[in-house]
Amino acid sequence: MAKTTQEQSDSIDPVEAYLNLDDETLENLSDDDFLAQQRLLLETERSHYSEQAAQLQAEADSMVQNNEPAEVQFDEESGEGGTTAIDRERDLALAGSALAAIEEVDLALRKMDRGVYGLCESCKQPIPRARLRALPFARLCVRCKEGGLPRNR
Repeated sequence: MAKTTQEQSDSIDPVEAYLNLDDETLENLSDDDFLAQQRLLLETERSHYSEQAAQLQAEADSMVQNNEPAEVQFDEESGEGGTTAIDRERDLALAGSALAAIEEVDLALRKMDRGVYGLCESCKQPIPRARLRALPFARLCVRCKEGGLPRNR
């Protein structure tokens, strides 16, 4: 049996539906609706990065526990203990990147609470909604990010 339009819209993830809005519809959202959608997007990203950081940290910890120093084999093919150390360092670096993204998300949420979300930190002009939807914790407008001259304040 085919789903009705209402059933289809009810089954769509609200974040996905928001991300799929065309630019004109995005621009026509009220400020309150836009901020509510951005908050949901930021909270979803925070959850994703938290899960990612925890998983990567667990994988790195597991590599340490599963490879006791006495078990490391040195041979011509694998070098000094194979790729375990490299894989662990990669996982730790990626976990660090996820934790840094969480800090950016938290900063954006605090800005939202203070009523300054979406203002470029350099030129103090509004960051376009399309940019904020693509990168919800953007601190700079495209012009300032690219290194252009700041607009008049």
